[in-house]
Amino acid sequence: MIDISVDLGKFKLKNPVMTASGTFGYGKEYADFFPLEKLGAIVVKGICEKPSHGNPTPRIAEVTSGMLNAIGLQGPGVEKFLHDEDYMPFLKKVNTAVIVNIWGKTVEEYERVAKRLDEEKEGITALEINISCPNIKEGGIAFGTDLKLASRVVSGVRKATTLPLITKLSPNVSSIPDFAKAVRDAGTDVISLINTIPGMAIDIETRKPKIANIRGGLSGPAIKPIALRMVYEAAGAVDIPVIGMGGITTAEDAIEFFLAGASAIAVGTAIFADPFAPLNIIDGIKKYMKRKSYSCLMDFIGKVNIDKK
Repeated sequence: MIDISVDLGKFKLKNPVMTASGTFGYGKEYADFFPLEKLGAIVVKGICEKPSHGNPTPRIAEVTSGMLNAIGLQGPGVEKFLHDEDYMPFLKKVNTAVIVNIWGKTVEEYERVAKRLDEEKEGITALEINISCPNIKEGGIAFGTDLKLASRVVSGVRKATTLPLITKLSPNVSSIPDFAKAVRDAGTDVISLINTIPGMAIDIETRKPKIANIRGGLSGPAIKPIALRMVYEAAGAVDIPVIGMGGITTAEDAIEFFLAGASAIAVGTAIFADPFAPLNIIDGIKKYMKRKSYSCLMDFIGKVNIDKK
């Protein structure tokens, strides 16, 4: 028998394939395409304290081997998420893990959102902390690019909730191992990475940026080698589970991340091109394991062959 379940410390998943926050809505949007129960986990779009309308359009632009987006963390706010039938009440009916991505512009906002979700945590498997947001009290510097700020927000959220915590690391830092250690020491249970990389595209006919926000986050196959390297470095630096993401389109991509040390993976931009991508990846992982005579994921997680000479 092939066992593709995964143990992430404080919680387990039926399989290692989840959806990346911001690419799968809140689950209901895809319910007509396939049974959501087949996914290892649904990671919802970012939830903050109040409703957020996001950035002006256009907010998405296709680029070579990827996509730029500047959605601006549009979302319904924590109260609507908890009570509106299109959000958490719907997700409670789905027999799979639900991970709620949270964000704020101050440490206190993160804490209040985490506390509110903890108060009505039925159906919530874990929280994922997006630390790529600007801290308005620190002049707009992103929480995820400053070691002290990253530690403060994770520590604050840890005190506000008993739910398992995943911290999503930014790639825009000089040392991923340092940030992985910092958020582990601050109380996170799992690390996920990477978030998007800043980029830009220009329409040469109009001479205008293709995104109204001028800059956007680059995702898709173009960033996979960067993401893979950072997952390898993070997994080697800490003894807590790592979730890898960034350009995963096929089962072969996912397996590379497992070999680099990821215990689970998230599929994002690929869903826009093919909503069935996560299911195809699950099937591909099973076929790979059967071909290699692996009985469980731990047989090859972190088993990349590195010549140490």
